[in-house]
Amino acid sequence: MAQTNKAFNKLNNLELSIQISLSGLSFCILNRDTNTIINLKEVSFQKKLNPLEVLDHLKHLFNTENVTQNTYSSITIVHDNELSTLVPKPLFIEDCVADYLKFNSKILVSDFIAHDEVLVNDSINVYVPYININNFIYDQFGAFTFKHVSTVLIEEILQIEKNANTPKVYVNISKNHFETIIVDKAKLILYNTFEYNTPEDFIYYVLFATEQLNLNPETFNLVFIGAVSEEDTLYNIAYKYIRNVSFGNRNETYKYLEIPKHNHSNFTLIKSL
Repeated sequence: MAQTNKAFNKLNNLELSIQISLSGLSFCILNRDTNTIINLKEVSFQKKLNPLEVLDHLKHLFNTENVTQNTYSSITIVHDNELSTLVPKPLFIEDCVADYLKFNSKILVSDFIAHDEVLVNDSINVYVPYININNFIYDQFGAFTFKHVSTVLIEEILQIEKNANTPKVYVNISKNHFETIIVDKAKLILYNTFEYNTPEDFIYYVLFATEQLNLNPETFNLVFIGAVSEEDTLYNIAYKYIRNVSFGNRNETYKYLEIPKHNHSNFTLIKSL
């Protein structure tokens, strides 16, 4: 979704992408002329914060990294929270956005509700953005685009799986929460987000979701993306219960001044560019 009431004073070749959650934030700057990501930073919070506290961390990060000293040709904000739901586009009525969300998310009367169009599967993603973050970005830079993390995940994973014939279960790992995207024959079967505190929580949600869809852990493929590695307990417990476990790949061609930890890390942040 675009917020475009202001214009940039000048344009250059830098693009800024920022991902915001209550458990952490990250940003990257791409020099489009050289196809190089010149700055990539992520911060994890010790505990889950509220949106006002997250904004304070973002301001501090911007100051220490001199982010606001640049002018950007485009800015994208990725809102990472559980307050979203997908609606088939033929059934979508804009005046009913709160009704779509209230069935599976706890929302307030004062919440601002936005929506993204997900072209790849003809749906509308209805969600609650962190409006205080949006207001801050607007005050700092002017025009920008914002979207929900699930919009990025669904669009990118369905594109990756457009020619696949077998079920894939993608898990996008963040601190204390993860998104699950299940696809089969290039179609989205399930999207959901779960909070977890232990590896046992994580594997319970994965196995429960797949069991509801009659997927056999001996045959489906579990694909990790995000903040996870082979040394993590999440990977180890998944490998204990699921036969086919692997890591995804961003499959991008950017160069980096500082290489990301893995080919699958910072997936949604970098794919939002």
